[in-house]
Amino acid sequence: MNHLRLLRYVDEVARIGSIRQAAERLHVAPSAVNRRIQDIEEELGTPLFERLPRGMRLTAAGELFVRYVRDRGAELERVRSEIEELQGLRRGRVRLVASQALAPRFLPAAIAAFRETHPLVAFDARIGDHVQAAEALRSLDTDLALVFNLPAESDIQRLDVAGQRLMAMMHAEHPLAGRSALRLRDCADYPLVLPNRDIGGRQLLERFLSRSSIRFQPMVESNSFEFLLGCLADRQSITFQMAIGTDLATPDLVAHAIEDRAFPQGELVLGCLRGRQLPVIAYAFAEFLRERLAALGADGNG
Repeated sequence: MNHLRLLRYVDEVARIGSIRQAAERLHVAPSAVNRRIQDIEEELGTPLFERLPRGMRLTAAGELFVRYVRDRGAELERVRSEIEELQGLRRGRVRLVASQALAPRFLPAAIAAFRETHPLVAFDARIGDHVQAAEALRSLDTDLALVFNLPAESDIQRLDVAGQRLMAMMHAEHPLAGRSALRLRDCADYPLVLPNRDIGGRQLLERFLSRSSIRFQPMVESNSFEFLLGCLADRQSITFQMAIGTDLATPDLVAHAIEDRAFPQGELVLGCLRGRQLPVIAYAFAEFLRERLAALGADGNG
């Protein structure tokens, strides 16, 4: 597959915007990368890149060519996976973008369980939001997305959806920790450490608060749930997390469902690029995830 390896030079420069940095990642000389790009441009009769003072930018023709390169690479991975499946090796690599809430427990447990029957399968798991997941699907940088609020767009296929409740999290010695029911108005009197506005749980909060007289004034905002959980050590602060991310197996923290009437549920979406035939092993993992998402609903976590 030497020709695809050489075409990857173009793809890498397109991603990074620099011949020198692309060459470092590819472990080749910058002159080799530049020569290969020039050869392709001569063969096509048009520039693929604009040479700018601070890097390289794709032309319209370059955008089309890079899409071709990525399509061919994705197709090769699918064929390799099918060949390996025929050989009975059951190996391959699954690429996945997942929400932060899945990182502590759900996703590691799912991967470990899947590898019990597919021990030769490797995983490339990235943490991101629905915008990053959609971009990765479209650029063929990932096979699957398992994120909150992934929209049903024309080129994104939602394979499965699981409803998830928002939970208030606090230290076990917080004054509200012993409550049997908790409303957002109860939380407003305490320091609030909230996820950034691009996080699914924060978006649910904002949607509800926009129709409510309750006003939240966060003391801390962050895109790191690990950091937000650390802030709860003061025994006064409160943060919010989707239910699937609250199973932390630690006695120091507790989680309460939000009991406000008509509070919206989040949607945990398993998705892929519409029309793309997934590699065999990625498809198998997608079906495995669908079973585990169904189990979430059966356990009452949805």
